[in-house]
Amino acid sequence: MPELPEVETITRKLRPELVDKTIIEADLRWPRTLAFPSARKFKEQIKGQKILRVGRRAKYLDISLSQFNLLIHLRMSGDLFIKEGKIKPEKHDRLILKLSGDRSLVFNDTRKFGRVWLTADPESVLGKLGPEPLSRNFTLQWLYVALHNRSRQLKPLLLDQTFLAGLGNIYTDEALHIAKLHPLAVSDSITAKRARVLQDAVRKVLKEGIRRNGASIDWVYRGGEFQNHFRVYDRKGKPCPACGTKIERIIVGQRSTYYCPKCQMR
Repeated sequence: MPELPEVETITRKLRPELVDKTIIEADLRWPRTLAFPSARKFKEQIKGQKILRVGRRAKYLDISLSQFNLLIHLRMSGDLFIKEGKIKPEKHDRLILKLSGDRSLVFNDTRKFGRVWLTADPESVLGKLGPEPLSRNFTLQWLYVALHNRSRQLKPLLLDQTFLAGLGNIYTDEALHIAKLHPLAVSDSITAKRARVLQDAVRKVLKEGIRRNGASIDWVYRGGEFQNHFRVYDRKGKPCPACGTKIERIIVGQRSTYYCPKCQMR
């Protein structure tokens, strides 16, 4: 699933292509792509809307329109393309927005897990998300208090989007390795000093991911190169870049989890 760096990369790529364009019509090719509203209302409401801003909140693309916000969550296999001229829909195209300037925004989603919202109240969808890890709200004081207000294993907690928004399996494993924290460490055992290290590690790995246009690890998300710089993720049996110990794999919360048993001792 695309995580914060991948969605940020897509957002930055789409922004200059979409801002100031007007949506002429919507071709909804699989109605269940819409989480809200109904297909009929969606087609009526989105027609004629001008795209004012293209942003991101956590793993959501947040496209501000004249009267609404268009929110898109790519989930497992969603992708977005700009195509010019008259287009022939492809097999897995779920939504096509015809735009001014003789181009279209195409949402392609092989596995059909991606979802789209058109709402005048984006907080109804985004309001429960935790702070952005690259924002000023992600302070050391907030992190330390938040960790100690809970008593949960670190990895599942960091994956919880209501706790901290945008992290997924890859960047959580990478951040925990940099911070030298075991994925099963209990959150309320983390000292203020270790919380500072974790805060810095989360920011470092996300910024590096964005700088490298995210990670391309299968056919779904393309164009990134962060996968060539993984420290632990998907590196079972390979040497830890810090100490040379073989990376181990365990299952945490039904997720494959990679860590160094020496650097990340419990």
